[in-house]
Amino acid sequence: MTLNRRTFLGAAGVVAAGLSAPMVLAQGRPRVVVVGGGAGGATAARYIAKDSKGEIDVTLIEPSRTYYTCFFSNLYLGGFQELSDIAHSYGTLAAEYGINVVHDWAVGVDRDAKTVSLAGGGSVPYDKLILSPGIDFVDGAVEGWDVSAQNKMPHAYKAGSQTELLKAQIMAMPEGGTFAMVAPPNPYRCPPGPYERVSMVAHVLKANNPTAKIIVADPKPKFSKMALFQEGWANHYEGMVDWIGEDFGGGNVSVNPDAMTLTIDGEETKVDVCNVIPAMKAGHIAEMAGVTDGNWAPVNAADMSSKADPDIYVLGDASQQGDMPKSGFSANSQAKVCANAVRGALTGSKVFPAKFSNTCWSLIDTDDGVKVGATYEATPEKIAKVDGFISQTGEDADLRKATYEESLGWYAGITSDMFG
Repeated sequence: MTLNRRTFLGAAGVVAAGLSAPMVLAQGRPRVVVVGGGAGGATAARYIAKDSKGEIDVTLIEPSRTYYTCFFSNLYLGGFQELSDIAHSYGTLAAEYGINVVHDWAVGVDRDAKTVSLAGGGSVPYDKLILSPGIDFVDGAVEGWDVSAQNKMPHAYKAGSQTELLKAQIMAMPEGGTFAMVAPPNPYRCPPGPYERVSMVAHVLKANNPTAKIIVADPKPKFSKMALFQEGWANHYEGMVDWIGEDFGGGNVSVNPDAMTLTIDGEETKVDVCNVIPAMKAGHIAEMAGVTDGNWAPVNAADMSSKADPDIYVLGDASQQGDMPKSGFSANSQAKVCANAVRGALTGSKVFPAKFSNTCWSLIDTDDGVKVGATYEATPEKIAKVDGFISQTGEDADLRKATYEESLGWYAGITSDMFG
């Protein structure tokens, strides 16, 4: 499938184009509050405001004034993007779509009173609440590491200053030094993400520090696009990457941030950089709202509403929805279904059957891009995969270059779809 900015936006507009005019409620404008301004939250806020044409009052709560996308942050590490290329503001959502953008932390949800409390004081009332908070980390997931160690051993899985720090550490590695990654267990944000990161780190080290080594401690026996990545590492970075999976003790790991050591199955190694990506869970506000079951928030596939509360919806990484990966593309796709359903519930406009899609691109080396994707449908049990596709090993250079260029078009399209 070929996708560029124009076709991405065209596909995104299919639902919106067929909507009937919103019905004005006699009691005044209904209120929607969205918590989290990433691929799920920003998209949902924009579509509800745009398609309701002012009939719904939309408030977006997001602590950051500048949002850095986690997707494409690996390309910054690899030197293919500047940090400014993945930075976005909320100015257009406020100025052109009339969204009330509140830069604060949501610290509580009162489901009886239907209010969201803010760290800065006060609360925001809602008729429908959309939670799209992304991920937080499971305490104790990696022995020896917690968030207090993130400046010595960064996770860099929430893009921005953590990404800058990790890149600075990579560039400061001594000649012939060791970069280590502790990969997360399933499920986690962006399934190919850690392995694209390994590729981008290898790309930088090959150019600047070619005798350096990369160790990946992985608790899983396999990972997304495994054959494609391993082929790429052999072709481009021969002998540089040592992936240690579950069978060889990759899940029996501890770290010592003060000593900068990584211990795998009892064998301690001194490292120069250690990128710890712990096990993940839904962003904390979902737990505070009481809509989680275990680490994630179960939702109804037809509209992304919480199974715990019909007036709360959960999007993207935080949701437990079925077969879709936790990606920016997935969150954006779910947000459009949710926005359509919320607008229908509040104004009586037509609600179309849910359809979902996802593609995840990964860059292995210059102009060597690969992808995996699928379409999905809503069933009573979950979002279920309908069909899919994946790049093949041994593809020619022209196809791999075209795949990478396709990802650039997608990035321009989705960020326009999110932020206007």
